[in-house]
Amino acid sequence: MQKLAKREEQIMQAFWSLGKAFIKEIIPELPDPKPHYNSVATMVKILEEKGFLAHETVGNIYHYYPIIAREEYQKHAMKDIVSQYFNNSYPSMLAFFAKEEKISDKELDELVNLIKANKK
Repeated sequence: MQKLAKREEQIMQAFWSLGKAFIKEIIPELPDPKPHYNSVATMVKILEEKGFLAHETVGNIYHYYPIIAREEYQKHAMKDIVSQYFNNSYPSMLAFFAKEEKISDKELDELVNLIKANKK
């Protein structure tokens, strides 16, 4: 799976939130400064070519929808981050966040409980 550029990821976040959408529905979901319609249309076409989006034709307009789930992309992106910055060590990543982001004891307990729950 390819890594998305910043604006591509913002567009995908909008599609993941909205589900099916026309390009004009995506633009208000994007952060300021809002890109021009034609710029978004070009990026949507690129995302379709990359295999992230598909479309159905409604009249003479395309109605786009994600074919890669948010969770699937998150998993891929997190693997890349752990690989690039933490030597493939999830404990190192968690230790970094615990130290740098000042995660509270309560949040650490919640994390441990989530990990235990997902192992079952």
